[in-house]
Amino acid sequence: YHAPSTRLSRRSWLSTGNSPRSRLRTQASKAEPAEESLPAAPGPSEPLPQPRTRSAPISGLFYFTWNWKGYNIRYQCAGTSGPALVLIHGFGANSDHWRKNIPALAMANRVYAIDLIGYGYSDKPNPREFEESFYTFETWGEQLNTFCAEVVKSDAFFICNSIGGLVGLQAAVMKPQTCKGIVLLDISLRMLHINKQPWFGRPFIRSFQNLLRNTVIGKLFFNAVATPESVKNILCQCYHDTSAVTDELVQMILQPGLDPGAVDVFLEFICYSGGPLPEDLLPLVKCPVLVAWGEKDPWEPVELGRAYGSFDAVEDFVVLPNVGHCPQDEAPELVNPLVESFVKLHS
Repeated sequence: YHAPSTRLSRRSWLSTGNSPRSRLRTQASKAEPAEESLPAAPGPSEPLPQPRTRSAPISGLFYFTWNWKGYNIRYQCAGTSGPALVLIHGFGANSDHWRKNIPALAMANRVYAIDLIGYGYSDKPNPREFEESFYTFETWGEQLNTFCAEVVKSDAFFICNSIGGLVGLQAAVMKPQTCKGIVLLDISLRMLHINKQPWFGRPFIRSFQNLLRNTVIGKLFFNAVATPESVKNILCQCYHDTSAVTDELVQMILQPGLDPGAVDVFLEFICYSGGPLPEDLLPLVKCPVLVAWGEKDPWEPVELGRAYGSFDAVEDFVVLPNVGHCPQDEAPELVNPLVESFVKLHS
């Protein structure tokens, strides 16, 4: 990957900005990251569950907990030198979705993969306990920027898939000096956003969202989805190469989704039809952006994704042949070199 030279002259990722004002009611509680590693290492943290789907640990990969605003956040890291990369998963996933990327990228970089609050093995606070909406891109953007300040302790490249792309863009807008560059892999188009619905359908959408949130129908829907069979069927829809949908992958996605509180997070987010769109955030980003898209993505069609290549911040739009919605897992042999080249170009 080589960025167009006409774009490079306009790049200036280093800028200043004010830290975002917290919208949460809980008090911040800072703590040094406490280690939960493979193999085990001493540390004062509460142990987090290790993924039981992995038959053997990846050499040099460590699991940690980080305390953010009183909540336990799981992350994993590998690599001891080079630029910092933070990998950000999509809706319903977790940092294990980057298991095919971390070892390769860690050969020349410091790689961190985080479980966003509400997902994976991070805490899942009940959204009803907050006066304002909790599971928003502003919350996750603040989490990501604080993670870079307290754990990574440097600026970083954000490597994002699907909804994680909105998180990366939001964080870069909130605190531009933290982000050196962003790779967006099949960023969510947010087709269910309220602004993308016809005016006459919006009242019905709100009524349906209230039905899911406030009646037993929502939990019945979640129970129908949170089974190995349903998860496998959903993954087979978004992966073009269905042979990549293994039992390990299914359990990796499903297992933390059965934790207490997961159903409330699930319902809260599928009813989240506000907040920013990619086209709202891209004009505000100050760092270089690379957009890559699976040619066979059935959820976010590449024909619609091409429009994002026209934004000034976007250096290039790369189509990944015969790949679906999660290219980092389905085709790491395409994604890893693309990320490495982009990072090397801007380091």
